[in-house]
Amino acid sequence: MIRVVMPAHLRTLARVEGEVRLDVEGAITQRAVLDALEARYPMLRGTIRDQVTFERRAFLRIFACEQDLSFESPDAPLPEAVAMGKEPLMIVGAMAGGSGEPSIPAGASVDG
Repeated sequence: MIRVVMPAHLRTLARVEGEVRLDVEGAITQRAVLDALEARYPMLRGTIRDQVTFERRAFLRIFACEQDLSFESPDAPLPEAVAMGKEPLMIVGAMAGGSGEPSIPAGASVDG
């Protein structure tokens, strides 16, 4: 049994609470898990991966065992802890933004 944790907007779309548990046949890879997730929750098709290219959406990242697997091959085996159901595969919304520092308009004085 594979455990998958998704961001709130995807859980809402799939109408699930908490983590999802999936049975995955064969090798436990990102592709296999996402195929199983989309088969069970068809409303998620196109939200995590492009429906034509099957490439991960840029605004989502995939983590397992504290490792960013977003740029790994989708056919690479997932860590054993994920395959055994001890650790979840996490789909995380990417964060974007600036430094958090207020911007100072050109020509303005910092002193006031």
